[in-house]
Order: sequence, then structure tokens, then C-alpha cells
Amino acid sequence: MKNSKPPSPALKNLLDSVAAGDLSVEQALVRMSQTETVALENATVDIGRAVRCRFGEVIYGEGKSAELIASIAKTQLTHGQSVLITRLNDANAKAIETKFERCIYHSEARTMRISIADEGVEKSPVESLPVGERPIVAVVTAGSTDSHVAAEAVQTLLWMNVAVDEIHDVGVAGPQRLLSVVPRLRQASVIVVIAGMEAALASAVGGHVACPVIAVPTSVGYGTTFGGITALLGMLCSCSSNVSVVGIDAGFKGGYVAGLIATQLEDVIRSALLDRSS
Repeated sequence: MKNSKPPSPALKNLLDSVAAGDLSVEQALVRMSQTETVALENATVDIGRAVRCRFGEVIYGEGKSAELIASIAKTQLTHGQSVLITRLNDANAKAIETKFERCIYHSEARTMRISIADEGVEKSPVESLPVGERPIVAVVTAGSTDSHVAAEAVQTLLWMNVAVDEIHDVGVAGPQRLLSVVPRLRQASVIVVIAGMEAALASAVGGHVACPVIAVPTSVGYGTTFGGITALLGMLCSCSSNVSVVGIDAGFKGGYVAGLIATQLEDVIRSALLDRSS
């Protein structure tokens, strides 16, 4: 049927498992009810979220033991869901890395991505668009000291399989730096702007582009920055109409929202290719 929306990756994997005989119809129906959970000691894993919300549950690592995080991750992998862990410290990361083969720990972002076994397999152009034809999310920092928040956004986008263009240290204190990257910014479908201090970069970027700008205030700064409150209020008061704002130091949230926009745009492109090939 023309212009129909493609199924979510989680739903497609579910149907593929039924077709391959790895999953019974009854088991698939439970998962498709979108309410399936798995009870662990001290945690209830929301397995249905991947079908319900396109992407699976993200594990917030701060305050959790390595054993609990690994148990949740194993449950997700068993159900065919790749894993993203945020706010993960080095000690827990080292312990978790010993339990899984396909781990990528990013110490600056404090994130870990764990892949399912069949990720990376080549897909047809209709299923997976070439990078040059996919929507791009630009992740832009005002200063080098914002890089840890940007790294969290980037790692989130990579987990979501979104194409990323990283642009660093183009804050308004040197306005010529921003002007030099405007052509790159105009290639993006969504932009995540990460800035501390007075956070003017979000408005400046918004005034140059025709796409959504997700602004992430950071706690970077001195004087009256109040741990990021000044940046947050400045971004909320942006005069650029295309700017929306997430919480202080919330690189994950900024990346995730931008990733959802990009993946929905990719769905539109993929549907057009399907119509053209039918």
C-alpha cells in the first residue's frame, strides 16, 4: 500500500523471529500487546517499549550496581533489543564489559552501547539508506568544555542509528567561527545546540537554519551562571522560533528528541523509495 508507514525496527524483528520459527505466534502476540515486562530483582524491564515507542528502554546507570545493569542489559539483548546505558561510571563499565562481547564504552559521555548479535549486517537500500541520503543531526557545542554533554548526545544518536555531524567550539565569543560552519548546519535536518554561560548560541544558530533546534543548556560557566540556570532561562527566552529546550546537561534527552525527528524523516524517505520500487 502506497504511503504506508514502515514498521518499527522492533516490530520487524519480532515478525522476522516468528517467520524463522524462533518465536511462537502466542509469544509474539504478548510482545505486540506493547505491555510485556520482565521482572528482575530490584527492576522491572519494559520490554514492550521498543514496539510502543520505537526504541527500547534506556538504562540510567547512576546509582545502580554493575550486576543490576548487566542483568537488565542481558534481558534486553535476549529480546533482540540493543542497549544504551547512560551516566555510567568507569568502575561499573569495566565490570560490565567483561560480560558482553559487543560493548562500546565512552568515558567522556559516560555511556555504553551494547549491540545485538546481528547488528551491522548489510541491508537493502530500501531498508537502510546510505549515510549520504539519510537525515543528519548536527551536534554543535559553544565551547570545548561542553564536549562531555555533546558526547552523551552523540552516543545516543549512534545507538539510534542516526547520522551525526559534530561541530565543536563555535560559540558567540568568536562569531566568525559560527559563520564558517553555517553551510554545514544547513545540511542538517535537526540541530542539537549545547552551550553554557549565557547560552546565546542556540538563538544564533536558530536564526540561520530552517530546521528544529534542540537546545541543551550546560552547567559550564562562572559568575552568575548558577549551575546552568542562566543558560536554561536564556534558551527558554530565545527569540528564534525554531528553538526548543531540554534540561541542564541533558545530552541524552537532546540527542534522543533529535533522533526521533530524524528517524521519522527517514521513514518518509524510505516509504518514498518503496513506492518508487513498487
